[in-house]
Amino acid sequence: DAAGAGAGVDSLFRLEWSELSGVTVSGGGDAPAVVTAASDVVSLVESGVVPPVAVLEAVDTVDAGAPVGLLSRVLGVLQTWLTDPALTESPLVVVTRGAVAAGESGVLDAAGAAVWGLVRAAQAEYPDRVVLLDVEPGAEIGSGLLAGVLAAGEPQVAVRGAVVSVPRLARAASVTGAGEGGFDPEGAVLITGGTGSLAGVLARHLVSAHGVRHLVLASRRGPAAEGAAELVEELSAEGATATVVACDVSDRDAVAGLLDGISAERRLSGVIHTAGVLDDCLLGALNEERLAGVFAPKAAAAHHLDELTRGLDLDAFVVFSSAAGIFGSAGQGNYAAANAYLDALMLRRRAAGLPGVSLAWGLWAQTSGGMTGHLGAADQARMGRGGVLALSSAEGMDLFDSAVAGEQALLVPMKLDLRAVRAEATAGGGVQPVLRGLVRLGRRTVQAGAGDRNALAQRLAGLAPADQEKTLLDLVRTHTATVLGHATVERVDADKAFKDAGFDSLTAVELRNRLSTATGVKLPATLIFDYPTPRALARHLRDEFGGRTSAVAPLAPAASVSTDDDPIVIVGMACRLPGGVTGPESLWRMVSEGREGLSGFPTDRGWDLEG
Repeated sequence: DAAGAGAGVDSLFRLEWSELSGVTVSGGGDAPAVVTAASDVVSLVESGVVPPVAVLEAVDTVDAGAPVGLLSRVLGVLQTWLTDPALTESPLVVVTRGAVAAGESGVLDAAGAAVWGLVRAAQAEYPDRVVLLDVEPGAEIGSGLLAGVLAAGEPQVAVRGAVVSVPRLARAASVTGAGEGGFDPEGAVLITGGTGSLAGVLARHLVSAHGVRHLVLASRRGPAAEGAAELVEELSAEGATATVVACDVSDRDAVAGLLDGISAERRLSGVIHTAGVLDDCLLGALNEERLAGVFAPKAAAAHHLDELTRGLDLDAFVVFSSAAGIFGSAGQGNYAAANAYLDALMLRRRAAGLPGVSLAWGLWAQTSGGMTGHLGAADQARMGRGGVLALSSAEGMDLFDSAVAGEQALLVPMKLDLRAVRAEATAGGGVQPVLRGLVRLGRRTVQAGAGDRNALAQRLAGLAPADQEKTLLDLVRTHTATVLGHATVERVDADKAFKDAGFDSLTAVELRNRLSTATGVKLPATLIFDYPTPRALARHLRDEFGGRTSAVAPLAPAASVSTDDDPIVIVGMACRLPGGVTGPESLWRMVSEGREGLSGFPTDRGWDLEG
């Protein structure tokens, strides 16, 4: 059950689209509210009429070859939508068309695939606020379709005809044998990002295990890069010739010149694209410049390499992607977008009959240098709770061999401890939907989270305010200890500022999400800045629960108002109505403001009788 024992079959996965049974969608219905830019969201809020759901069409009809422009527009809508308190209860559905490999048509829109990466990161930071929906080109988006999609309760959905499917990781078959990857010893293999630490591991492996004798290592600094001369000397001692070249692979002309230079010497037999940069930040700090800065060396470079080598007889075309593009990673919206684009590019190459495989790597065990060298103890602990273990170089190269020898266009080499995933779910942390095909939870575990939240509300309802605060303070301190990796809750000082306790932007997001899950209260992204100590946060939660705990008491009067001397008392409610109505107070607010709760009444009461 634990996929952390070694780099065998349990560390190599594929992404499949599984049909979601019991979920139906229908066409037609009313047209939903549509937002195309951040200004549309502002206008919507200012109008005072908040829709129950809105749609963002993430399709670039102007310049489909420039994903950064599309990503920037989507980013602006996400930033505005997710930070406006008025929209907390209204999901945003981001619609793409042919951006994922569900159904037989494959990936039609690589730019849309990049949007999936960006939105997956947004979902990691703001759970239950955004839904990704991929449909076929030409499909109508109406209320019937949206009702079925939202009823599925999944953050990412593809609809092909009447079939609703969702992404799930599944174990991939492992192919053994290092020499089966198709590398011609007499041909030249190009490695981009070729002077990085990971590229060095790869270059040594190609020489020692695959018999490659001619390598071209391209990087921005080229021969001036630290360790480049030593790597060339080491490879030479193994009988291989390595040429280090300075090249900005995000520049199409520079890539064309690089390829011409290689071909003038010998046949280019393989391309392995490892280049990339990180510029991590939470969604609120992301902008077009930071999107473009990460997108260029990773995604734009891969696009140039794909386009410029299509006339060459390559044996292998491998890109080093990241699991961030599939899982979504808080603070890595730009990186996730770039890597999701890479995945789509390789799916399209394979569909065209060309060699191509994208390896969406999990965590590598690199303590210094490389793209994971910045990870601290808290980062490692967070990944460990999610079941992600670090791959050693030897394990990574074994997985590389299996991947390039296989027939899949997209693989996820990732060391997972599924027991840790299940333990986190049992503790109330839930399981990422993409892992639900690997970690199946009993009904008792699935219902535990909701049961715990209800039990918390009932418990608080019977306590005095001071005891309510103490109960919630214990909850806050427990989750704070977990997030910071403390062995005991006693290490968490109730009156010490979160920023002084070691919190950064990512740990702040994790604490917010854990407390939202534990309490059922949707909390703002600025939580620990608005309430800077555990005690202040506990008091805020007590105030939030103040309007909820009365709901668990049997038929206690919940709202009483007077109009023209006629008293109106709302005694109790046992259902949720459209229009954002969640209880007596919000029902009265809707009535007193003259808002309508049911669209199309009485002809259409909004009931899904078939469902």
